[in-house]
Order: sequence, then structure tokens, then C-alpha cells
Amino acid sequence: MKKIKKAIIPAAGMGTRFLPATKAMPKEMLPIIDRPTIEYIVEEAILSGIEDIIIVTGKGKRAIEDHFDRNFELEQNLKDKGKFDLLEKVNKSSNINIHYIRQKEPKGLGHAIWCARKFIGNEPFAVLLGDDIVQADIPCTKQLMDQYELTNSSIIGVQQVAYEDTNRYGIIDPIKNEDGMYRVRKFVEKPEQGTAPSDLAIMGRYVLMPEIFDLLEKQEVGACGEIQLTDAIQKLNEIQSVYAYNFKGKRYDIGEQLGFIRTTIEFALRNNEHGPDILKMLEKIILDNRELKQKTATTIARTAKKDTIVVTEYNVPVGTKD
Repeated sequence: MKKIKKAIIPAAGMGTRFLPATKAMPKEMLPIIDRPTIEYIVEEAILSGIEDIIIVTGKGKRAIEDHFDRNFELEQNLKDKGKFDLLEKVNKSSNINIHYIRQKEPKGLGHAIWCARKFIGNEPFAVLLGDDIVQADIPCTKQLMDQYELTNSSIIGVQQVAYEDTNRYGIIDPIKNEDGMYRVRKFVEKPEQGTAPSDLAIMGRYVLMPEIFDLLEKQEVGACGEIQLTDAIQKLNEIQSVYAYNFKGKRYDIGEQLGFIRTTIEFALRNNEHGPDILKMLEKIILDNRELKQKTATTIARTAKKDTIVVTEYNVPVGTKD
């Protein structure tokens, strides 16, 4: 059995949900507190035992490469000012073995994975999507890698979602569940509302066998007019076993604005330095907004009452004496 040593992180998307912020900045560089989102993803890969990472980028993504590169002028400036704690943080993101390749056309996630085929070669590999951050005692990718070692098969990370949200995800049609490990009848990409075979959604973490590349090369466009990785996984499932694993940990959806805001707030509250102050700040914001709503409601009620009186005074039939 071949060990999993390589991982692909697709980062070529345009980030339209975060426009205009992402007009000139990659969405992967949007910060949660003081770290760009992609750094959390890279950290998970490293903690899982991945040795080589390839990031699939696109036009306007140069900032990602710069972030994981050395900046000698900045490092020297921090040394001169004695800011060694900041220097350690900066160097942490620079001492990682990362490679880059461009997806020259926006053809979807499946195509982005296919672009990294020569880097991966004939080896099983991990895929980590940047729209999900997972906080867990054992890194999510490591959990999937452990299951791969038990099955020597592709493993897809899943978690339950609200059934009304299933049309937003790839969904599995499970056959059998053994301690969170599912045999899968079918993988369905973004099923129409009300047609999902289950509430188990694919959550952006995969361990895949290299045969997926041949299938992706021939894969036709699917949902959203793109080459979908889920469709190729279903074809792989027809020729070899592909399992789904309900991984342990809390998943944060940072692919849309509300989820990103929630993630930022929760991470800020857990921050040892600022957490208590942020909690007080949030409590005050909530209190101020509650008072503002009460004042607004009172004003509206008074205005409505006044308008009623005015209507009563002036809504007098013609010819009626005062």
C-alpha cells in the first residue's frame, strides 16, 4: 500500500461571493483574525503528515505565493525591532514545501484537480478545499488517511447538513454504515431541492486514488456548466470501492459571507489575548442594537398613532358641520 504524501489545494476560484473585496485579493487571502484562510488549510495538511503540497491557482492569485515565500526585508525589520513573536509567525508560513500550478481556464473543481496530475503521478493523494475549515482533535485529513490505510480505497469526508440545504452540496446515497464509514451506492452533485438521497454532504476533504485523473480527463461538464469532481468520483465508485467517512470535528463554512463572519467571531472569542474583550464588545453591541430596535419600534408606534389621529381629524365628509 502506498503512503499518502501529497495533497492538492485548489485555489483558482474567482471568489464572486465576496466581491468587491476579491476583485484584487484572492478569497483565500481573506483573513480570519490575523491569518489568511488558506493558511488554516495548509496547516491541516502538514499536521496530517503531508510532505508536499501543490496549490492550484488562477489569474490574480500571486498573493498566495508571496504569502508562503520568504520576505527577508520584513524579517530583518522584525529582528531589528525585537518583535520575535511576530517573526516566528511570519517564518512559520514560509518554511513549507509548497508547489504551484495554474488552472488556465475556469472549468470547475474537477478540472483544477486534473491540472495537478503530473505532480501527483501514480500515487494516492489528499484534496483539501479552502471553503471549509475543520477544527478537530485529530486533523480531518489525517482521519481520512487513517481510514484509507484500513481500506486501501478512496475516502470522501462527509457530515450531516440540514435537508433543505442538500442542494448546495455533493450528497452521498449510503448503503451501509459501520462506525461512521459508509459504503456508497451513488454520489450526487447538488441534487435538486427535495431529491437528495440523504443528508450526508461532501465537506471538502478527500483521499483519492490516482485512477481519478483518467476519469477527470474524459469527464463531461455537469452542474453549473463545470467539470465536477463528484461526477468523476461516482464513475470511480463504479469500478472500485469509494467510501465516505463521517469525520469528527466542527466544520466552519467560510465559502459564503455569513459563514465567514460566524467563523471569524468564534475564532476571535477563542483567542487567548482578545477573547474576553471581544465577548464584552459583542454583548455591548447586542445591547445597543436591542435598545435601538426598542426605540425604533416605539417611534413607529407613536408615528402610527399620530397618523391615525390626523386621519380621524381631517377625514370629514364634505358638507358636515364642525
